[in-house]
Amino acid sequence: MMKSIFWDFDGVILDSMSVRDQGFIEVLKPYPEEQVAFLLDFHRRNGGWSRYVKFRYFFEQIRGESVSEETVNEMAQHFSVIMKRILTNKELLIQDALNFIKKYHKDISMHIVSGSDHVELNYLCAQLEIDLLFQSIDGSPTPKAELVGNLLNTRHYPKHEVVLVGDSINDYEAASKNEIGFIGYNNLTLEEGHAYVKAFNDYDLKKIETLFKSA
Repeated sequence: MMKSIFWDFDGVILDSMSVRDQGFIEVLKPYPEEQVAFLLDFHRRNGGWSRYVKFRYFFEQIRGESVSEETVNEMAQHFSVIMKRILTNKELLIQDALNFIKKYHKDISMHIVSGSDHVELNYLCAQLEIDLLFQSIDGSPTPKAELVGNLLNTRHYPKHEVVLVGDSINDYEAASKNEIGFIGYNNLTLEEGHAYVKAFNDYDLKKIETLFKSA
């Protein structure tokens, strides 16, 4: 039996990816547009990775220069201020996933594991009034695979009874590294080769458990 569902946040619970694009554009405004465009492409292909990783990538891989932790943290903080201003809009909540969570959160333990900043993530969930639906809400700078591993250890969940729902290959990799099930969602590139949900309003908990067994 499935004991727990670990949920990604961006693109799974909140339709936030385009907003986060704008956050990177604003923070990186002093830099050449072509370089920022490369960063946005990297960001979209690696939705499960934290902004800390992405800002380091921008400097070290795109610009070919070193960057201090202080600069990365300052940019991450600027980015967070922008996100807190925009992402508290409840209209951005993805309703089919949220309705499923609301319906079944008392029947099965649910957790958020996200590449979003931990403090910001908890703030957003509280403002969006969804925080009480989850037993824990964890984010970066701790890498997602480590967040998953920590939850498995502290909650003593058997790996074969846990599934992660995510919308990026990074989510799949975090699940695979920890040897738990994975269900793709909201990203058709994940449909081939993975258990996949097109819309949660087509599923009840029993159907998800059936899908989980193939994950």
